[in-house]
Amino acid sequence: MRAEPETIEAWAWELIHTLDLEGKLQPADPPAEFAQAPVARRATTPGRPACLRVIARAERTPRPGALVHTEQRARLLHVFFHHELQAAELFAWAICAFPETPESFRRGLLTICLDEVRHARLYRDQIERLGASIGDFPVRDWIWQRLSESETPTQFVSLMGLGFEGGNLDHASIWAKRFRAVGDEQGARVQEIIEREEISHVAFAVRWFREWTGSLDFESWCSILPAPLTPTVMRGKTLNREARQAAGQDQRFLDALDAWDGTMVPED
Repeated sequence: MRAEPETIEAWAWELIHTLDLEGKLQPADPPAEFAQAPVARRATTPGRPACLRVIARAERTPRPGALVHTEQRARLLHVFFHHELQAAELFAWAICAFPETPESFRRGLLTICLDEVRHARLYRDQIERLGASIGDFPVRDWIWQRLSESETPTQFVSLMGLGFEGGNLDHASIWAKRFRAVGDEQGARVQEIIEREEISHVAFAVRWFREWTGSLDFESWCSILPAPLTPTVMRGKTLNREARQAAGQDQRFLDALDAWDGTMVPED
């Protein structure tokens, strides 16, 4: 019988590396405490259950009109499922990679990790409701490849919280409308649940970015993003300003993000 992890770090390491899908989606409750003298460990690749076929290049995202087809909605939700799975693993990664950070930061990482696990289960339920299963479509570990190269906790929250999760606030709002437009009310509601709950995830990143840099400054954020990543891949075509402002992104930051064209940051 396999021993239960004794520390939060050991629990996080196991979540990253397990090859058991249920071990990722229904992990044991994490221990109460962190290690007394943790050593930084940086996982380079996650464990992938045999049912997940990883590909190097993403398939084309179904166009909005294709969502009238059940299979295309399931395909899209499978992409979203894998995004959430990677996010859960990467928050666990950050627990192991940055043991020198304040405990309140690491406990926040753990809370968000568990949220992402739950979001992945929500998507699995929707995929199965549509008659498909996890593994019916290939997946890509693109987010893992980018985030696992984070050199500092500031860079991690810049990429994950301010970047990808901020963008997810935009995308979830858009996809909720598109699911509802084709009569899939359950699918729309799941998008809205995830949008609402990820506001706190972005707020967590805003808090710690300010803590470590002094302010939420758009130029400072851009300077931390490692090439080739830019704000372009971290926003929707239309910003969800209401949700982003609720997460603490102020008007100046959002105006700069909205106006960013890849060559300059707008001046006052």
